[in-house]
Amino acid sequence: MTDDTAGTPVVPDAGTASVTPPEPAAAPVPPAPHTAPPSPTVMTSAYQPAPVATRRHGLGLLGTVLVAAVVAAVVGAFAGIAGYALGRTIGTEAVAEPALTLAPAAAVSTQVVEGTVAQIAEQTLPSVVTIVVEGAQGSGSGSGFVIGEDGYILTNNHVVSGASADGLEVVFPDGERLSAKVIGTSPSYDLAVVKVKRTGLPALPLGDSDQVRVGDLVVAIGAPLGLEGTVTSGIVSALDRPVKAGQSSSDASYINAVQTDAAINPGNSGGPLLDAAGNVIGVNSAIATLAFATEAGNIGLGFAIPSNSASRVAEEIIATGSSRTPLMGVLLDPTYFDGGARVSDVTPGSGAEEAGLRTGDIVRAIDGRPIDDQTELVVAIRSYAPGDRITVEYERDGESRTAEIILGEDSEQE
Repeated sequence: MTDDTAGTPVVPDAGTASVTPPEPAAAPVPPAPHTAPPSPTVMTSAYQPAPVATRRHGLGLLGTVLVAAVVAAVVGAFAGIAGYALGRTIGTEAVAEPALTLAPAAAVSTQVVEGTVAQIAEQTLPSVVTIVVEGAQGSGSGSGFVIGEDGYILTNNHVVSGASADGLEVVFPDGERLSAKVIGTSPSYDLAVVKVKRTGLPALPLGDSDQVRVGDLVVAIGAPLGLEGTVTSGIVSALDRPVKAGQSSSDASYINAVQTDAAINPGNSGGPLLDAAGNVIGVNSAIATLAFATEAGNIGLGFAIPSNSASRVAEEIIATGSSRTPLMGVLLDPTYFDGGARVSDVTPGSGAEEAGLRTGDIVRAIDGRPIDDQTELVVAIRSYAPGDRITVEYERDGESRTAEIILGEDSEQE
């Protein structure tokens, strides 16, 4: 059974309706011609494990490919020129050719236009950092961004969760590297706040994710593959996308995600997703990847934690060192897949009990939002705060009913 509001399964994770990343496997056997099913997708974090090499700023294979491409282009150009010159000299007489006049290059304005990707990047890059992690399980890197001029930085929980006591370092755009301390985490929302001893930092404003529309321009900034300060752009592809991320039930997070086609790759985790005004409207957290792929990478399906949830959780962590997760007060049946989410138990004294919900009730909608399975119910509840009042549409013995529930809370300690 699964607690629909805490997101912590009480039964093995295989019983949930969500898709989790597969374990590494041998290359699959190609299917028979014309019978291949659509490639399934899995959700994985955009977190970058460190390469074996010890140099943190080296480009590794990427650098090799880049240099090879440049060299090939230069050699090809000279080979073409040499061949043309040789061809012109073969003959009995030299032929005079008119002088070639090249068209002048058009003037390019150096003024940054308001609302363009260039303007957003120029405005926000100084606030985005790279987070380097060392721990017992190895090392890696992710991203983060400044939310307080006195050293507070927001990132993903899965970026910092494997760090040892002194294994967290923040790299700023100006090259300064500072040790960081974890102030608090929220595994349920996949968020964490860390702090460095530096003041006067440029903080990014957190926007209102409820005002985001499908099709809006967005910009993602982070350090994919350790390449700090990387800027990509795209649009908001979808809203309220239910996403369950995490390798196991112990680190599972349920995200009422903003979906984007802006390129997000391993190492982008914890970086900001920005609107055209430079406001943070999401925290990049997960990507979908083909199940048959050997490594995660961008396929145009990235997911970010909405800024309204991130703002509430971050404020609570800074104020108290912990955050609160809203609770409806029911356990869900992980074996039910017939539309909606079936209640397997009701927590005594909870808002659900006070509203009259019973075991066997099937939740169909929350505040008019359709619920197709238990993951969607968990995600929907996570978009609220403890103390919020919600309207629940449910079915009992084939009869549709409605109830109002006041959400409880569960405090998450670091």
